[in-house]
Amino acid sequence: MSESQVWDDVDDYFTALLSPDDEVLDAAVRDSEAAELPQVAVTAPQGKLLQLLAQIQGARTILEIGTLGGYSAIWLARALPADGRLVTLEYSPRHAEVASRNIARAGLDKLVDVRVGPALESLPKLADENPAPFDLVFIDADKSNNPHYLEWALRLTREGSLIVVDNVVRGGRVADADSTAPDVQGTRTALELIGRHPRLSGTAIQTVGGKGYDGFALARVLA
Repeated sequence: MSESQVWDDVDDYFTALLSPDDEVLDAAVRDSEAAELPQVAVTAPQGKLLQLLAQIQGARTILEIGTLGGYSAIWLARALPADGRLVTLEYSPRHAEVASRNIARAGLDKLVDVRVGPALESLPKLADENPAPFDLVFIDADKSNNPHYLEWALRLTREGSLIVVDNVVRGGRVADADSTAPDVQGTRTALELIGRHPRLSGTAIQTVGGKGYDGFALARVLA
């Protein structure tokens, strides 16, 4: 049995045991696949982790950068109270349309605000609205812009907020200081920012599973 097959089998076991079948989430996956969206959404165990982090955080407001088909947004929004709010930013109108349908089917459309357009254009507009600081920010969009997304996350959060940056291992390529790949450069710069920024305390964790070898970074806003 290959190593990747073992990872898949363990993920399947964890999913069946700890994140049982959920018709709303299963439908979101099916609709995303039918619409031929990239198969890069978080796995069920990862989605459950995001939900638990939001619940531990006591999050009332969440910002997600990168919606795709709305799968992770559903996990996160389920952690919110009835008067909570999740703003999720998606570059592609087609992806946002699929996500909006999936979120509405989940009965979460009153909590979730899907905004379409390049995130680096949507974020200044969001800041101009002077929203309450976000309790949690999940960054899962184009990796080359991770440093910019992280800087915006700092502007839109408060002391005690949590920032999660997904896909930071890049199959191990993140350790290659000589890489010129935009995704690696963007991720390395974001991690370096977490490491040196006086307002952040963070770490990064390697993971294996149904989506292969990757990982995520966690950073807590200190002040």
